[in-house]
Amino acid sequence: MSAVQKFDVIIIGAGAAGLMCALTAGYRGRNVLLLDNAKQLGRKILISGGGRCNFTNQNIEPAAYLCRNSHFVKSALARFTQWDFIDMVDRHGIEYHEKTLGQLFCNESAKDIVSMLTTECEWAGVTAQLRTEILEITKQESGFTLETSAGVYACDSLVIATGGLSMPRLGATPFGYKVAEQFGLKVLPTTAGLVPFTLQPDDKARYEVLSGIALPVVVTAECGKQFKEAMLFTHRGLSGPAILQISSYWKPGEKVSVDLLPETNFVDWCKTITQESPKLSLKNALSRLLPKRLVERLVQLGDLPEKSLNQLGKGEIQQIADYLHGWQIAPNGTEGYRTAEVTLGGVDTDELSSKTMEAKRQPGLFFIGEVVDVSGWLGGYNFQWAWSSGYAAGEAV
Repeated sequence: MSAVQKFDVIIIGAGAAGLMCALTAGYRGRNVLLLDNAKQLGRKILISGGGRCNFTNQNIEPAAYLCRNSHFVKSALARFTQWDFIDMVDRHGIEYHEKTLGQLFCNESAKDIVSMLTTECEWAGVTAQLRTEILEITKQESGFTLETSAGVYACDSLVIATGGLSMPRLGATPFGYKVAEQFGLKVLPTTAGLVPFTLQPDDKARYEVLSGIALPVVVTAECGKQFKEAMLFTHRGLSGPAILQISSYWKPGEKVSVDLLPETNFVDWCKTITQESPKLSLKNALSRLLPKRLVERLVQLGDLPEKSLNQLGKGEIQQIADYLHGWQIAPNGTEGYRTAEVTLGGVDTDELSSKTMEAKRQPGLFFIGEVVDVSGWLGGYNFQWAWSSGYAAGEAV
C-alpha cells in the first residue's frame, strides 16, 4: 500500500466554487489539493453563457437567491462581492461586456475565466489533480482520510464542491449529497431549476407549430413571483429567460400566467387604433404588436375572434385584453436535469455556518457552491454564489 499523502486542505470538485476556494486557501499559505474526476478544470464554466461565461451580475442581492433560509446567503455575498470578482477579471486583462439586466459576459471566451482561476491557483501553490475518483472518505480523530483511484490522502479540512445534478453529460452526480448524508447532514429534496417547461399533450398539439417564436413577456407564478424577459416557444414547450427564471418558483400542477403585451394596455391601444382604422381586422392590428404567426395561430384556435376592430363590443375588447394580459398555461413538467442550469435543494443550510460554510456538527467538513441549498436567478447569480461561498470556505479552512 502506498504512503498516505498529507495536505492541510483537500477540495473535491474543480468547478467554479472549488477553484475559488483552492486559490483563496492557497494564498493563506495552506497546502491545498484540488481533486476532480473530470479531464479538465472548470468544465461547466467552459460551456456557460454559450461559451462566453456570464461570470457575475452587477445587481447581486440576497433576494435573487432561493434558499429555505433566506438570510443564509447574506454573509458570504457581502464578504466577497461581484466587485471583488470583477477586480480579479480586470487584473487579468479579460475584456467583458454587459448584456442585459447587469449580466457580465467575456468578450472572447469562457476559457479566459478558467485560465484566470487556474493561473491564480498556480500562483497560490495549489496542487490540482484530475481524473481521480473518490472511493471512500473516512473521518479520523483529526481530519479525514480519502481513498482514491490515485492513492490515499489525508487532510485537516475537507471541502465538498461537487455541484448539483444539472447537466449530467458533464459528469454531474449526487456524490456531494451522499457525503453529506454519510456525515449525518440533512439534504433537502432536489429538483431541476432554471429549466424549460414541457407542455401537456393537448397544449403541445396547439402550440408546437409556434416553435422558434420569441417575444418579451411578464410571466407570473402562483406564488406571485414574476419576471419580465423573453419567452420562446419550442417544439417541446416553452423556454427563454422568462420561463427559465419562473421555473425555479413553479410547482407541479400549478399554472403560470403570461402577459403577452407587457408594454401595452390593450384596451387603450384598441380604442386608438379603431379610431384610426376601424375596418382593420383584429388579426392584422395585433400583428403590429405580436409575432404574426402567433396571432394567426390564436385566431385559428378560436382564442381570438376573427373580426374587424369596429365589430368588437366593449365587453369583447375587455375579454381579449384579459386573455392577452393573462394567457395561462399549466406546464406538464420540465425538461429536467438534462437541460437545467441549476439544481434546487441540496445540503440544508441550517447544517452549515453562513460565515464559513463549515458543517456545524462535523468540524473540518465544508460544503460550497451548488451542492448547497442555494440557487440564484439566471444571469450570473449562480457563479457569484460559487465565488462567494468558495471564498468564505477558503478563508476558514
